[in-house]
Amino acid sequence: MEGLYLGSKDTFIEKANNPDSTEFRLLAKGDGSEVIYQTIRMGKSFYLYPGDVSNTLEFFYIIEGTCVYETKERSISLRPGEHFYIHNLKEPAYFLAQTDMQLLWFTTQPAFHYVSASVGELTKVLKQIEEKDHYTYSHSVRVQAYSLRIAKELQLSKDILENLYFASVYHDVGKIHIPEDILNKPGKLTPEEFEILKKHSADGCQMVKSTYYSHIGEIILQHHERLDGSGYPSGLMGGEISLEAQIIGIADTFDAMVSDRVYRKGMDPEIAINEIKSLKNRHYEANIVDAFEKVLIQDGRLSEKMEQKQAQI
Repeated sequence: MEGLYLGSKDTFIEKANNPDSTEFRLLAKGDGSEVIYQTIRMGKSFYLYPGDVSNTLEFFYIIEGTCVYETKERSISLRPGEHFYIHNLKEPAYFLAQTDMQLLWFTTQPAFHYVSASVGELTKVLKQIEEKDHYTYSHSVRVQAYSLRIAKELQLSKDILENLYFASVYHDVGKIHIPEDILNKPGKLTPEEFEILKKHSADGCQMVKSTYYSHIGEIILQHHERLDGSGYPSGLMGGEISLEAQIIGIADTFDAMVSDRVYRKGMDPEIAINEIKSLKNRHYEANIVDAFEKVLIQDGRLSEKMEQKQAQI
């Protein structure tokens, strides 16, 4: 019948996969509205933010799984058969997937193109990195989670959140060009090897330039820059470094310090954060470090004693 569309479980108009194993299937669209089937991996933080069109309605129905809506004051659990929606949202809303989830998402403004083939090629590269060096891939997903939590703590804008979402998970995409014997070398890198490793920032920047998210290239380029000019590749200082790159830089450093590698055991989180704190206003902005410390305390990675010490300072 004209105007009637039937679909089975496995039919969709288009499918897209984000590098963190979030999948989107466009089921229906018309007159600017879209219906999207979305899966979200357990432990994934996700957020909703005010749209460019203020009266956009976005409705989410939970098919399977559970998530938590998080505010500074409390957490509210949402389960299968329950729903949430936004309309005239004024500030970002943050959620955490407690299990693998399946959602039905209806929006009155087109959204699917933001997560479609524009990042497809980079997603393939990240999968190649996972096969080549599983640490780099897992590390990028963790850095994304940390970066978004810092952004939440700092109450940053929609544009910065969106930049962070993609730049954080792609920050090491340039490592696809680094030889495995350098990536996984058990000892200290030679000066020549370190120069090769340092190229991943610029390579990653170039790799996103041909995508819809070309604007995150500078963030990827700068994520190893430091406030005092001691970073690379350009020796930028202070305000020359984007806020997003500074946030990713802190999350990146911490995760690298606490993660186990073939050639060394990861640091205790309290030792790692104390080392980062010792570099406040030299390598890292103090307010970003303080926000990250609060995130780690909330997650139980740091003891309450540290929170008490911070309050006394």
